[in-house]
Amino acid sequence: MEAGWSVDVVAPAAHSTAVRESSRKEAGIPFRSQRGRFGERILRVPFLPNTDSQLGRLLDQCFSAAWSIPTAFVRRRPDIIVATAPSLPILVTGYIVARLRKVPLVVEMRDAWPDLARDARLVQGSVKSLVERAVEFVQQRADLVVTVTEGFAQTLRRRGIRNVATISNGLDVDKIPFLEEPPLERDTFEALYLGNHGASQRLEVLIQASALVGEDMHLRLVGHGTRRKELVRLAREIGAPVTFYPSLHGPAVLEKYRESDTCVVSLRDDWKSFETTVPSKTYEVLSIGRHVTAVVRGEAERIMLEAEGGDVVASSPEAIAALWRELAADRGRLVRTDTSRQWVKEHADFSQLSARYMVLLQGLVGTGTPSA
Repeated sequence: MEAGWSVDVVAPAAHSTAVRESSRKEAGIPFRSQRGRFGERILRVPFLPNTDSQLGRLLDQCFSAAWSIPTAFVRRRPDIIVATAPSLPILVTGYIVARLRKVPLVVEMRDAWPDLARDARLVQGSVKSLVERAVEFVQQRADLVVTVTEGFAQTLRRRGIRNVATISNGLDVDKIPFLEEPPLERDTFEALYLGNHGASQRLEVLIQASALVGEDMHLRLVGHGTRRKELVRLAREIGAPVTFYPSLHGPAVLEKYRESDTCVVSLRDDWKSFETTVPSKTYEVLSIGRHVTAVVRGEAERIMLEAEGGDVVASSPEAIAALWRELAADRGRLVRTDTSRQWVKEHADFSQLSARYMVLLQGLVGTGTPSA
């Protein structure tokens, strides 16, 4: 790699239907290694075929995490171990491997665990669950905990986690085109959502909003998730102007962006953990040159307002429908400058994020260059 690092990645063979259909070669084969596009060596472990159910996913993650322990000993001793959640079992794997190999442990919290587990009612009651205790156990013993939002970093610091840093999600802005503006005259208002169709996104609100607007608009929902079947059924029952698409990649995604008037970023507003959560698609839609319908609050709302990416709206069908009617009537509001793109360039571009991360990791292993 460019910085002289040698990086080994232990991960299950990619096994979502969308990934395996789009690129079987990149998905990998269990017990075989492959080279990633940045020069990293990827060591694939097996997985359990699962449905979109929460239990199925947990069993799958536990199975792959267990296989990751012996696989982590295939290569020479690393200088540092980085374990990445939201796969919670992999945090335990990272802790075990780091202790056995006597190297520093970095825990990446890509979501606000364990808070999210309680908001999602995966755990209930006033007594801490085994999941919460396990996550906090690893967080407290990690040499560094990395969060993707400053809000969650502050939450962990208040809980006594000493070494916490924030490295947000991001992208390579230069590889994201800035699209031409949508037409100033169009019979149908086009809204687009790309991403997970789960409980966290509360996409039924978007479907209900589109039904309120009626035939003057069209909502495209692209992706997969645990709530997809329910959402399809809801759209059919209320006659909403919605088209569902599977997960798309490459030029197909770009074409959907180009066809849209506004892109939706959505998180439900009744889970407290989402006040410190930023949807993963946020930086992409801020870079692409489309108006953003932001159904968010907390840190994500702050980012959207700072970047001047579009309109922040309450998570209610009536509020969203009202906004979409206003935008359809005044399409000049859909024309974007590159302000939001420049904000991403300054705050969430891979070049500056990776440089900051390198400094953190080098601080854990001394002044030398980490080999892994």
